[in-house]
Amino acid sequence: MTVEPIQRRKLYQEVLERLMQRIESGEIGPGDQLPSERELMEVYGVGRVAVREAMQELARSGIVEISHGERARVVVPTAHLLIDQIAGGARHLMRMQPETLDHLKEARLFLETGMVRLAAEKATPDDVLRLQARQADHRASMVNLDQFMKQDMCFHREIARISGNPIFPAIVEAIFGWASAYYQSIVRAPGAEELTLAEHQKIIDAIAAHDAEAAVKAMTEYLTRASDLYRQANL
Repeated sequence: MTVEPIQRRKLYQEVLERLMQRIESGEIGPGDQLPSERELMEVYGVGRVAVREAMQELARSGIVEISHGERARVVVPTAHLLIDQIAGGARHLMRMQPETLDHLKEARLFLETGMVRLAAEKATPDDVLRLQARQADHRASMVNLDQFMKQDMCFHREIARISGNPIFPAIVEAIFGWASAYYQSIVRAPGAEELTLAEHQKIIDAIAAHDAEAAVKAMTEYLTRASDLYRQANL
């Protein structure tokens, strides 16, 4: 029989585990402040270093936020915060392994065609009006590349919102952020702005008609065209 050796643990790991138990049990809830360093030192019988290391680990995990001069506070969890935790690592991965961009584009196609299908099924007249307003804002931003890209993201995030899944908007926003260099090269292509707006209008029209198949087709054509354009620009 193979016996695993007992792992020695550092003091901060013990403090971390006990704080996590209190947070997960609801004793310290989202938005609540944690006890002060001195209180934790007294309760757990450890030094300041162990308490601070435990707090820093909680902060790195996105479970608490630490502000200068204030006690640490349990974060109110949201999809945006969760996804933001991996943003830096995602951008680093794409810089170090460029082929990851192809995987991201494939994931985006899968995600956005599913989103637009749901949007076409669920959209209300007010939702369609909001999409049209996004389209108008997008057209007005054509003179500024950064604003045009931002409005492009807002358009797709609006479709994500209409789909009814609160996680989708955060993912859409994250994908645009992680692959910003990819989107810049597409937008800079001659005539790309007008083509993007025309394709977006097809998507809006399909959603307004509650034609899920047409919406999926329009979104697929748009994303495929964008991917092909990027490939040609980087030959």
